[in-house]
Amino acid sequence: MTQSNKLNFIIVDDSPLDCFIAEKVVRNTGKAASIKSFLTAKSAINYVVSAPLNENEHTIIFVDIQMPVMNGFDFVEQFEALPMAITCRYSIFMVSSSINDTDLNRVGNYPSIKQFLNKPITSNNIAMLISNF
Repeated sequence: MTQSNKLNFIIVDDSPLDCFIAEKVVRNTGKAASIKSFLTAKSAINYVVSAPLNENEHTIIFVDIQMPVMNGFDFVEQFEALPMAITCRYSIFMVSSSINDTDLNRVGNYPSIKQFLNKPITSNNIAMLISNF
């Protein structure tokens, strides 16, 4: 896989340890062009809004559901309000360490959320996601 075929990754989680683990798993796949981590959903949405658009790049976002101040669903609601020229460059995967039926059902209400994943993110998760791109 050449650098141009690699994907960008954004990890949004209020736990520095969970960000570290996810970064390490993604990096070990050898499929990442870049990896950025954010400890708050607000800083992640600000990055998405201001990031340069490159039509040949796609970014996978792993966003934790349970975060203080702005949770994962708040992030997705703000993301979905952005122009299509921005949102079409991203695929969102919600992650959580707890399996809450309410959260699982709610994930289906957002077209930008591709799938729910259990924490921690694994190399198998990454391999499955990459095979879809």
